[in-house]
Order: sequence, then C-alpha cells, then structure tokens
Amino acid sequence: MNKERFQLLIQCLISLESEEETMAFLEDLCTIKEMEDMQHRLEIAVGLMDGQTFTEVQHETGASSTTVSRVSRCLKYGDGYRRILDRLKK
Repeated sequence: MNKERFQLLIQCLISLESEEETMAFLEDLCTIKEMEDMQHRLEIAVGLMDGQTFTEVQHETGASSTTVSRVSRCLKYGDGYRRILDRLKK
C-alpha cells in the first residue's frame, strides 16, 4: 500500500462535513459491492459486540465464517470498529 495515497484517503475522510457529502464521496470512491461489503462487516461487528455468538452472527447475516472471523479478530485486537460503534451508541 502506498503510504502517501493512503494518507490522502485518510485526509479526505477526515474532511467530510456532512452525511450527504460522505455519501457522495463514498459513491464516487467505491463500487456498490464494496459499500455493501463494508455495511455487512459493520452489521457483523454490531452483532458480535451485542453478545451474539459467532454462529448466530453467521446465521443471521449470511456471512461466511472467514468474514465473521476477520471482524471478530479486528474487534479483539484492533480498535477501529469498537471505538466508532461505541461512539455512535452514546
């Protein structure tokens, strides 16, 4: 991954000022499939954070075990999903 281009992406995301602007940016940046995949991962993260089991989340979302595992690992060792989703709950 090119660090300078990644930094540009981060700066673009930080500069978004409204839901409308964010949606327009994401629609230009991502394919519908990429946005669906991100939404799906968030749904999995919410389920796991709400105490659902791995199997329950997999069954409810239709996600593969690989995807649920990846999100679960991010929740366990990362800080992104949890920080943002906790912030939205407040």
